[in-house]
Amino acid sequence: MTDLSLFLKLQTLPNTIKGEVLDFIEFLLFKKNNRKKPGPTHPKAGCMKGTFQVGPGFDDPIPDFKDYM
Repeated sequence: MTDLSLFLKLQTLPNTIKGEVLDFIEFLLFKKNNRKKPGPTHPKAGCMKGTFQVGPGFDDPIPDFKDYM
C-alpha cells in the first residue's frame, strides 16, 4: 500500500472515524518507540551468595521435637 492510496482512502472517511484513525496511529507510534526499552531484569540464581550467615548450632536438633524423633 502506497502513501497516496492510504491518503485517498483516508479522505473518504467521515471526521469521527478520522479521529479514531489518528488515535490508532498515535498508539502504534507510542508502542514502536517504547519497545526499545528493556524490561525489568530478574535476579539470577546465586546473586545473594555470601550476604547471609548462619549462626553456630543452626543444624542442632530442637529440644521441643525430641518426642517426634
